[in-house]
Amino acid sequence: MKNNILNHNLIRLYILKVSHWFMLVMPIVVLFYKENGLNVSQVFILQSVYSLSIVLLEIPSGYFADALGRKNTIFIGAVLGFIGFAIYSISYGFWGFLMAEVVLGFGQSMISGADSALLYDSLVDAKQQDRYIKHEGRMTSIGNFAEASAGILGGLLAAVSIRYPYYGQTLVALLAVPAAFTLIEPKTEHNRLELGWKQIVDVVRFALVKNLRLRWNILLSSVVGASTLTMAWFVQPWLIRADTPVEAYGAIWTVLNLLVGVAAMFAYRVELKLGRNRTTGVLILFLFLGFVMAGFIRSYWAMPFIVIFYLARGVATPILKDSINRIAPAPMRATILSVRNFIIRIIFSVWGPFYGWLTDRWSLKVALITAGFIFIILSTLTFIALFKVEREN
Repeated sequence: MKNNILNHNLIRLYILKVSHWFMLVMPIVVLFYKENGLNVSQVFILQSVYSLSIVLLEIPSGYFADALGRKNTIFIGAVLGFIGFAIYSISYGFWGFLMAEVVLGFGQSMISGADSALLYDSLVDAKQQDRYIKHEGRMTSIGNFAEASAGILGGLLAAVSIRYPYYGQTLVALLAVPAAFTLIEPKTEHNRLELGWKQIVDVVRFALVKNLRLRWNILLSSVVGASTLTMAWFVQPWLIRADTPVEAYGAIWTVLNLLVGVAAMFAYRVELKLGRNRTTGVLILFLFLGFVMAGFIRSYWAMPFIVIFYLARGVATPILKDSINRIAPAPMRATILSVRNFIIRIIFSVWGPFYGWLTDRWSLKVALITAGFIFIILSTLTFIALFKVEREN
């Protein structure tokens, strides 16, 4: 029976992941913005607003998931995701896009953390929690395979009209609503936290102050997550700088996301072979090289370094999430994962507009190299702090 519930939830979580990552709009989103009169700074401002919208509800939504149930918050997030893309599909300027990003941000905040927590608790309920990295890796793979497939279709739709991918995206977002509604709460969910702002503060204090291992795992995962999010918004400006034909955007986006998906599937094997600390150190180095070499090299000779960056991204996500899940107490797991996502969005909200300004004021080269050095400094400091805490324990 418990395995049946696990399989039931896995199917629906896969549907939710596909719905969230089957992004028809991503291969052409910067072109879409340019068609509607936006510059690079405005693009990063929109994404910063999206991140801030997530931030506003990120930790409270994770807490609501712990207190009221993961399923309920995931369902609300799915509905908001559908509404957000519906607004996007009928908007034609910065302010309409801004409204859509706020709604999408609120929707994403309701899902992030709750989905991973529901997956982990479903595995705990079935006594299969040791398989979390494998399942989280598969989830990441499915998401990136979906995004890769969407890249091809999105490019074809954009060839007819730059707005068609947004119409299609609205329909894709709608698929998440019934999937979320039919999720089943694992029995481990019954011991829920009490509602109250004091309890939220207590969980945050536990995650970032009291438990040092948890603090540095969260901060390291957040820095890495923010770096991969930043690169996702640099790739299309880099392709524009490299004079890439428009028809090639979908194919390149597809290949990059396929690489993330493949890498995520084998993340647990990489960790078994190298060990967690060595794997993390290699990932930090590869991500840094991706930024810097993409900045220095204008031609397609930089593509191998971007490929390495995306492979590292695929390995990093399930491994770093698993590190947090293993330490986080079950009753507050969704809130703690939301703290991670909160910090990712804060980092991006602070640095994203700055990178956009650097691109418009100076050059894409300066922005990419600056992003790389900011990342290597923050990631190295957090990694060293985590290593010291784990060695002392």
